[in-house]
Amino acid sequence: MQLGGLYTAVGLGSLPRVGHGFMLVHVLKSKIHRAQVTAGNVEYEGSLGIARDLMDKVGLLPYERILCGNMANGERFETYAIPAEPGSGQIILNGATARLGRPGDRLTIMSFTEVPASEAQSWKPQVIVLGEENAIVSERGI
Repeated sequence: MQLGGLYTAVGLGSLPRVGHGFMLVHVLKSKIHRAQVTAGNVEYEGSLGIARDLMDKVGLLPYERILCGNMANGERFETYAIPAEPGSGQIILNGATARLGRPGDRLTIMSFTEVPASEAQSWKPQVIVLGEENAIVSERGI
């Protein structure tokens, strides 16, 4: 197969073989745990607003696809992250997601990436846990 050359050309190097192909593993990249919803705006076009400093801390990019779990009601939803004011602690449900939670609810916000299988066993996601006013109370992998 010519995939090895393609992966090398895009900087992925040599990937492990699985049968006649190569294997990438989908892993957790970034996680913001216990983020408290501060507002919601059903009229906004969509997305989840996250204080930019929290995004930066876990390596979450603007417009990156995210999966969220609402600890208050069990809802899970997919959207994309947009930066809110740094240092504000803002976590804002926008568009349809505003109907899946309310201020005070705690969310787990996750993003994922793919890594070669050879790197998956030693992979460490960037994780923060938030407390009151969405202040960071612990971190790992950072």
